[in-house]
Amino acid sequence: MTVIPFTEFKEKSKIIQANEIQIDLPFAPVQYYRHGWQSWSLAAWTNLTPLPVLKPAIFHTLQVNIEHVYKSHPNGSWLGAIQFADGNILLLGALTLDTHVSLINDVLHGRSDAEHGEWFISYGQENIVFEEYIKELEIRFQVVKKNIKPRVWCSWYSLYTMIDEDILYKIFDVLGDLPFDVLQVDDGWQKSIGDWEVNGKFPAGMQALAEKIKSTGRSAGLWLAPLIATKSSKLFREHPDWFLRNERGVFVTAGFNWGEYLFALDTTRPDVTAWLVALMKQVRAWGFDYLKLDFLYAGALKGKRYKDMPREAAYRESLRVMREAMGLDAFFLTCGTPIFPALGLCDAIRIGPDVSHEWEKHRDAVLLYNPSIPATRSAIRTSLNRFWLNPLLHVDPDVAYFELKGNLLAPEHKRLLQDLALICNFKATSDLPQWMTTEEREQLRAFLNLNPQIAQTGRYTFSIDNRVVDFTSTVALPVPPKGLTALWGKVLGWLGSQPFILRIFKGMDDNLLRKRRASL
Repeated sequence: MTVIPFTEFKEKSKIIQANEIQIDLPFAPVQYYRHGWQSWSLAAWTNLTPLPVLKPAIFHTLQVNIEHVYKSHPNGSWLGAIQFADGNILLLGALTLDTHVSLINDVLHGRSDAEHGEWFISYGQENIVFEEYIKELEIRFQVVKKNIKPRVWCSWYSLYTMIDEDILYKIFDVLGDLPFDVLQVDDGWQKSIGDWEVNGKFPAGMQALAEKIKSTGRSAGLWLAPLIATKSSKLFREHPDWFLRNERGVFVTAGFNWGEYLFALDTTRPDVTAWLVALMKQVRAWGFDYLKLDFLYAGALKGKRYKDMPREAAYRESLRVMREAMGLDAFFLTCGTPIFPALGLCDAIRIGPDVSHEWEKHRDAVLLYNPSIPATRSAIRTSLNRFWLNPLLHVDPDVAYFELKGNLLAPEHKRLLQDLALICNFKATSDLPQWMTTEEREQLRAFLNLNPQIAQTGRYTFSIDNRVVDFTSTVALPVPPKGLTALWGKVLGWLGSQPFILRIFKGMDDNLLRKRRASL
């Protein structure tokens, strides 16, 4: 354990080599910056009291760093920061992978699970401290930021998995001259999760789909989740030896979604590496040059690997292999990704959970106390608290909404999403042109054409062409439930961890989507 006195970095930032590091706080802390492990994990400045463990537990693997989910003290992945009463902060940030930071009894702890750790320590004004940290990360992870600023239409938030060739072709035609750079096909084109072959809803095939998009003058984008597979997939049935297991030889679950348990590929196996390379090359050969790879956290789950190496290092190597296979000319967006291992290897990172047609559900936000479940307020909260990553790469806050049909967001909440997209300079929507009024269509056109001057004036305040935008009221976490409310939350959490209950809800959601799809 390396103990660093406050006097050593009070006047100047310091870099320390150590597996474990400890800093005794010079003053009483008032807030702690928790940095979640992957895209959907909470990042926020919070008070020092323990947060409730999010529910349902069945989602822990696909929402948080499961190795630390039950710790009651403030903690986070790679970095932690303390704010003091005078407004200054103390940042302890890793410059290496497989690291974690915790605040225990007014002592800041950093720990590396790899062979060695390297740490950046700085004290002072928040913006200056993070600027210095960014410079060090840029050097360590060899970050080169592309100047491309894509304007994206994607299929997910309007149709989800209910896509097919006919409806997408119609949408592409009706989009007309709206100034999108990319039309991205999301989940629903593949045979199953793990079997990345075109299904029967796309009889002309994926190459024809990409050619259709390119005929409109845009780049073709595609979603896939190459590091996971469901038990029912052909990949899992034919290659069970490809999947990650624990020390007891049991398959490591990568969460529950699509009505099934998910399993994680062991990306250190040579045959898995060859399969990933072939998959990336196939997608590029089809004609897709904007790739959104999702559920990537599976590559960094704890387990017994073919090669004995730290889990985040193993995941980063799989990203390097896929990046090389897809080519540097592809635009590579990572989602559901552990944040630091992706630095320098992708062009963009989703920095928050999914948005939603609703602002916030009482069930999810309060009873389940789960800020990683899709909700617009949760997406804005975590995206703002990760905006500091923006100098390193393109940060994706998820889509903005313009249409009213089927959307429960108040106008001011839709405007906040649109403003966040402008601030991040990552403009995307999933709105269906068939459902947009003439006024909504022109609002979207103006949004896509905007190139405003952005200035950050505070932690959650910005200037957009001299228009003040203040997100402060959106970022607070709910008050933890107590008494009967907490008890009801536990019951809901238990029910939400039962696969048969989740399958019932999936069936209900699918029926609603079919009705929505039929109205087109």
